[in-house]
This record gives sequence, structure tokens and C-alpha cells, in this order.
Amino acid sequence: METTLINRKDAKLSLAHIYVGFIAVLLGGIAGLLQTFVRSGAITLPAGIGYYQLLTAHGVLLALVFTTYFIIGFLYSGISKTTGTLAEGPRKLGWAGYYVMTTGTVITTIMILTNDASVLYTFYAPLQASPWFYIGLALVVIGSWISGAGMFRQYRNWKKANPGQLSPLFSFMAVMTMLLWLIATLGVAATVVLQLIPWSFGWVDTINVLLSRTLFWYFGHPLVYFWLLPAYICWYVIIPKIIGGKIFSDSLARLSFVLFLLFSIPVGFHHQLLESGVSHTWKFIQVTLTFMVIVPSLMTAFSLFATFELSGRQKGARGLFGWVKKLPWKDARFFAPFMGMLIFIPAGAGGIINASNQLNQVIHNTLWVTGHFHLTVATSVALTFFGIAYWLIPHLTGRTLTKKINLLANIQTIIWVVGMAMMSGAMHTVGLLGAPRRTAYTTYGDSPDALGWIPYEVAMAVGGSFLFIGILVLIYIVVHLSFFAPKGVEAYPIGEVADQAERTPAILENWKLWIGVCVALILFAYTIPIMEIIENAPPGSPGFRLW
Repeated sequence: METTLINRKDAKLSLAHIYVGFIAVLLGGIAGLLQTFVRSGAITLPAGIGYYQLLTAHGVLLALVFTTYFIIGFLYSGISKTTGTLAEGPRKLGWAGYYVMTTGTVITTIMILTNDASVLYTFYAPLQASPWFYIGLALVVIGSWISGAGMFRQYRNWKKANPGQLSPLFSFMAVMTMLLWLIATLGVAATVVLQLIPWSFGWVDTINVLLSRTLFWYFGHPLVYFWLLPAYICWYVIIPKIIGGKIFSDSLARLSFVLFLLFSIPVGFHHQLLESGVSHTWKFIQVTLTFMVIVPSLMTAFSLFATFELSGRQKGARGLFGWVKKLPWKDARFFAPFMGMLIFIPAGAGGIINASNQLNQVIHNTLWVTGHFHLTVATSVALTFFGIAYWLIPHLTGRTLTKKINLLANIQTIIWVVGMAMMSGAMHTVGLLGAPRRTAYTTYGDSPDALGWIPYEVAMAVGGSFLFIGILVLIYIVVHLSFFAPKGVEAYPIGEVADQAERTPAILENWKLWIGVCVALILFAYTIPIMEIIENAPPGSPGFRLW
């Protein structure tokens, strides 16, 4: 396995992002733990701390800050590994993006801690936060664009230096991920800069609530794939090397990422199926496009399990499932991401339910949705990111993943899976019983239905306690691998394509074509609905602060 360390300057850039990400995990985890205790009625928050303040902190720090920083740090490391040491320009852009993002993160966090932004991580109007909260979020987005520009520039430099050659799979996937992010964040940038900031400063009296929510969900659904695609990079490119196998198909991997770009953005209306003001026709069209995303997901599942089976057969596996025994179950670099893959099966099935018009009527705005969210992002994505960290951090710091820490990492994975099974399982179940999400503890005047939800909310608190223990173990591992693990060289596992794989068609790297198709789909799905939302807009809403 290749053990050459990436350039130390590039390593520092990646580590700076990763460390901020894990600080966010700790702070967001504390907020999440307290949230579950409040929701179950176990505690009352002291010092005037509000439940929705915790909810906002938990969502922003974990779903936005942790993921964005970790993803950018991971992608920069892989680009450096596969295209060579970053040129001075891309590295400077990476640091510039980091400082702009961090400035925005600090401003946003201060606004949440001072209780001036308890508007949930989706910042739904007409709830109105301090304008500085929105400014902070805008800086986070702008900083990520700058970082993405650095990756695009490094990729372009490699293509110029290697004309006619197929780009490294990791770098192709990294660029596709940041391209999806760039296109998706145009929607949230538009609502924040053009609507929320002027409105929160008082420069305009009212806001078009439906337009704001539509622009948010234009971004909100592809946000999920911004989280998932780096996990897919690990599954496609990293895991085959760890298990001693090879990538099943380079062309299938690239095609799946192209399809994610095309079909993950023009689908936001399936989050607004109960939103009045959007015609059923356009909701139907976007639900149909939503189901198209299932195709690359199934392609990914096929490719991964084909890789597992072929690797096992090469190691002498016999029988229908003999290859399962050949997988490195004791290796945390494999075990944590694999558990993420496994849990993505029920998570993906839940997503189909959420996007189905009839079934969505049952679970919309209930804790079922929160449970689904925690299976996809907080389990499939988070466990994969943890598995990446277990080898990436020592690789970047010049240390090694010891057997003791590897065992502890496996224990952390088990704790996480058990905790999430309890918490998310309770959320799914009580959601089917009608328990709403985004709601603090209440018995609704001792309503029999609400009283029946409490045992499930207690189970959520127990599961949340397991998860917080898992976070403490995770932070210990991160600190140890960063500063105390034995000096050495930890491999950066980049898989090789199987010899029998078909040659990758050049059209898969035709960026102008795929960006053009993506833009066409977005214009088709959103132009007329947004025109109707603006033309038929109600008078608008003033801002409300209900906390």
C-alpha cells in the first residue's frame, strides 16, 4: 500500500479544516444531548437557555459546520494526493476560504449563543434572527466557494499538464462534489443576501415567505448529497484499497456522480409537498425527478458489493456468502464506513417514503423525518467520516493508527450504532404516532396521545446519551492521533481500477455537457414556479421573534 505522505503544507490546510469540524462535533453534541433531555421532560434548562436555541446550535454546528469543514479538508487532501502537491494559487485559495468560513462560523455561533438566532438550522421565515446570523452564514457559503475555486484550479492545472488523460477518480469526484455545492448554494445565497439580510436589518418591512422557503429547499435537498458524495468517494475509492481489492468500475463510479449532479438539485419541492402556493403539477414533476436519484444510489450499492465479493473470491472465498468472512471486520478504517453503508439501506428506503406524495402526508413535520435525517447524515455520513479520520489524521500528522486505538475506534462505532438505533428507531416509531418535530417538551394539556409519546422520547434521550459517549470517545481518538500516537507513516489508501473493467468513456469528463444539462433541468424545474410565486405573492410577512 502506498505510504508516501502528502506535502506538509497541504496537510496543514486539511488539518485546519478537520480540527474545526471536530470542535463543532463536540459543541453540537452537547447541544444535542441537552435537547433530548429537554424533549423527554427529564430536565429544565437553567439560566434562560432555550430549547430552540439548542436546536439551532445542534443543527448548524453538526449539519453545516462539521460537514462542510470536514468535507473540504478531506477533498483537499485527496486532490493533493492524486494530482500532486497543490500549486501556490490553489493553496492560497484554500486558506482564504478557510479564514472567510471561520469568520462566518464565529459570527453565527455568537448569535446563536446570545439567543439572537433561535430560528432552527433551516432559518425558516417569518422567524427572524439577527442580521449578523445571516451575514455569518453568507460568509460560510462564500468561503466554501473560494475553497472550491482552489480545487477547480488545481484540477484544471492537472488537466493542462496531462492533456488527453483521464483525471484521477478521486479528484474527478471531488470537483463534482464542489460543483454540486456551488450550484446548490446559489439558492440559499440568493435568499440570504437578497431577502433575509435586508429584511432583518429593517430595510424592507416584509418578506415573501414562500419564495424564501423555495430558494432554501432548492439548496436543502442537494445539501444532503453534498454530505453523501464525499462518503461515496470513500466507499468507491478508499475502501477497495483497505480491503485489498480493486475498484469494480471507474466508468460506473463517474457516471453515478454525474447523475447525482443532474438529479439532486431540481427536486426541492418534495420538501414542500404540504406547502400551499406551489402547483401540484410542479410538485409531481420534482417528485419524479427525485426518484431518479435512486438510480445512482443503486448503482453505487451494486458496485460496492461487487468489489467486496470479487475481493473475497480472490482470497479464496467459497459459497454464496463466503466472501463476507474475508472482509477486514477488525479494521476500523473499514468497519466504521461499512456500518454507514449498511444503515444507508433503511435510510434510503425512508427517503423514498418522504418523497412520496401520499406517504408524505402521514409523516410530514413529524419526528419520523428527524429520525430519517439522523440515519442518513448522522449515521451513514458521520460513521464514514469517522472512519476516514482514523487513517487521514495520522497520515497528515505523521503518526500511526495503533492496534489499541483501532480497537477503541471499533468500540466507538458500535456505541454510535447502538445509540443511533435507539434514538432514530424511537423517532421513526413515535413519528408514525403523530409526534411533531421541532417541538419542546409538552403534554398538550395531558392529551392521551401526547402522554403516549413520552416513553419514546425517553428512549431518544437514552440513545442520545450513548451517542454523546461516542462523541467523547471520538474526540479522545482524534486528539490522540493528532498529538500522542507514535510517529510513523500511515497509508493514504487510494484504490486501483480492476484490470477487467471497461475503458472509461471520455464523455464522462465533458464538463460543459453535464453542467449544461444540469442548468437546463434546473431552469425547467424552477423558472415557471418561481415566476408564479413572485407574481401571485401575498402581501408578505413581517419578522417574528417568538423566543
